[in-house]
Amino acid sequence: MNSAHRTPLGLDWVALQRVSTSTRRWWVKSRFKASPPVQAVLFLIAGFLLLPLVAEAEQQSALREDSSSRVTLRVLGIAQDAGHPQIDCYAPRCLSAWREETPPSGATALALTISDASFFMFDAPPELPAALYQVWRGSQLRLRDLKGVFLTHAHMGHYAGLLHLGKEGAGASGIPVYAMPRMKTFLETNAPWAQLVNDKNIVIRALKAERPEVFEQITVTPWQVPHRDEYSETAGYFIKGPRKNALYLPDIDQWHRWDRSLADVIQQVDFAFIDATFFGAGELPGRDMSLIPHPTVESTMTLLKDLAPKFRQRVIFIHMNNTNPMLDPESAQTQQVIREGFNIARVGAAFDL
Repeated sequence: MNSAHRTPLGLDWVALQRVSTSTRRWWVKSRFKASPPVQAVLFLIAGFLLLPLVAEAEQQSALREDSSSRVTLRVLGIAQDAGHPQIDCYAPRCLSAWREETPPSGATALALTISDASFFMFDAPPELPAALYQVWRGSQLRLRDLKGVFLTHAHMGHYAGLLHLGKEGAGASGIPVYAMPRMKTFLETNAPWAQLVNDKNIVIRALKAERPEVFEQITVTPWQVPHRDEYSETAGYFIKGPRKNALYLPDIDQWHRWDRSLADVIQQVDFAFIDATFFGAGELPGRDMSLIPHPTVESTMTLLKDLAPKFRQRVIFIHMNNTNPMLDPESAQTQQVIREGFNIARVGAAFDL
């Protein structure tokens, strides 16, 4: 679902172009066979069908001409903290990924590229080198172009990748890492993260909930959310671009514990990347999933079922556990999610802001 190739209604631009071509052919064939009054009616119908496409073409052209100011969110990883496939998993769903019959994925992360000249990251997954490869593949940007990393919380998949910035890896210098107060303290006072701070591989920038961080063309605001906060608080991010905005919230305990209404938030954003750790009950045999602090995809879809289709399509499920069948694009559960009007993050997808 690359928004650079989609209309504001979420329709595929290439498909619409095909419709436009078919409509023109139909018009050429039909108008010469019809009487003048019928030709007039056909003309009106053709105009009704083609004018929106012309407007969309003009918009796409304007975007291409204004590419110097383009701000794009790119999906770098879609899996839960331990990635997919996970350690010691040799079930069919994992074997297909080990054998690359289906692409593996690192832990969830996004990149926000600005004019293909610089970028920010949201979370630093353990597979940071692979995530940076996705950035380079889509924009030719390198580590030297990284302007900062926004961390959500201190769980394995969201900050462990910072280690690659140390002297054993990139030997980076002064990369800003944006963190909430407890997260900042955790990094500064615990090895090996403290070494990154002391060696100035990274510079911790303190965040405060609800306080916007303003940059050229974008604004990033942390929203604190309830989650397992053993070592740090947990943040989601409201990301405002020049034209559109997005929510990045890969982890939350349960929606009813948040002080915001998810349905209301969905209607305020253009793209909502939200927690999809587990698809449904019974996904972890032998474990009581009611004790695991994540909403299931099934419960989230039920919560949002009364939203209009134009709002449901703004939901992009991300952060899928190794057991989540949505990791397979061909699974019945994937088809169910799409059929109900929601979307699923895939590595490499890009969304223009």
